[in-house]
Amino acid sequence: MSPAISSIQPISRPPLEGKTVVLGVTGSIAAYKAADIASKLVQAGAIVDVIMTTAATEFVGVSTFEALTHRPVTTGLWQAHSELSIDHVALALRANCVLIAPATANTVAKLALGIADDPLTATVLATEAPVIVAPAMDADMFASPPTQRNVKTLKSDGVVVAGPEDGHLASGLVGKGRLTDTATLIGLVRQAIGRRGDYAGRHVIVSAGGTRQPIDPVRYISNRSTGKMGYAIAEAARDRGARVTLVTAASLADPAGVTIVNAATVDEMRDAIVPESSGADLLVMAAAISDYTPTNVADHKIKKQDSGSAKMSLELSKVEDFMPLAHGRNLVKVAFAAETDDLEANAHAKAAPKGAAFVVANNISEPGSGFGTDTNRVTFVEADGNAEPQPMMDKLDVAHAILDRALPFLSKR
Repeated sequence: MSPAISSIQPISRPPLEGKTVVLGVTGSIAAYKAADIASKLVQAGAIVDVIMTTAATEFVGVSTFEALTHRPVTTGLWQAHSELSIDHVALALRANCVLIAPATANTVAKLALGIADDPLTATVLATEAPVIVAPAMDADMFASPPTQRNVKTLKSDGVVVAGPEDGHLASGLVGKGRLTDTATLIGLVRQAIGRRGDYAGRHVIVSAGGTRQPIDPVRYISNRSTGKMGYAIAEAARDRGARVTLVTAASLADPAGVTIVNAATVDEMRDAIVPESSGADLLVMAAAISDYTPTNVADHKIKKQDSGSAKMSLELSKVEDFMPLAHGRNLVKVAFAAETDDLEANAHAKAAPKGAAFVVANNISEPGSGFGTDTNRVTFVEADGNAEPQPMMDKLDVAHAILDRALPFLSKR
């Protein structure tokens, strides 16, 4: 017997709400970008304590970070208002995560060697919180053997090294040295803070987007799915400690800390999901899989007919549902049903054939619940017909509700 469906309240769960992030800023030209990082962390509900090296203050003023975080900035081991002048581990103990962005070659070297001669390196040495280091420097400096050795050491010590990225650098050169973008860094902070969540140790596969079935090398048939719901599920699972594989036909920005597999067609999605499912714990099929595909795909662009006819016929063949092919010893499967009428009946009819623990059904014709929206109203429907409508929620909250609903099934296996 499956776990009874329980009512889930629309309680928002910002992953960084009330969490303390120590943001280390070092003397790189990219230091100005740390202001945006601090601002976005605060907007996400985090408590942000900024530590600046002396060199960093040559690029950005202390008052900038104090205005953004509404908290004092630490710049020295002995400054009067610094907690470090009393207890050098105060911030280290309070931190849920330490993010150093940007990190210069000098700071990377000191961290690798365990040198603690400033408040930032002392904090890192004293903390048990996860540490993320985002290097930013000239490409030749990053590529140098000493820096590469130091980066390797940090990784072996369990430090997450984010970037750097390829691009135009302050020196005028183009190469690997740019600071990783803000959204990616905040995603990595969310992942680091949630690493011991209730999905820790579990592998979650999520599909997203609408598949595209080719007509010819130029054209295809598809649907209106944007992939937003699937991406929200992937992020929520990551934030709760899961190892996440996102198989996507969408064109959204890649979530940080998630393995991305691009799959545009049904065949590509099937070939990515079915083998991977054998060792997974949860499969959430949020993608809008094409039901039909062109019977014959032209190997050249189909030209307008010269006969003057205003019509063109396209023969379609039914696509086999591959969700029943996904098997694993401990695999729990969750299906989706995007409907315009008879919501619960249509969702109920899909549960058993797909082998789904439950179906997430939504009426795409309802305002705020269709494709491309930031909200969704879903109903959880099980194979025995039990149904529980959920209120309108942000898609990230819907994602957490889905994971909450799946957890009892996972626990029973």
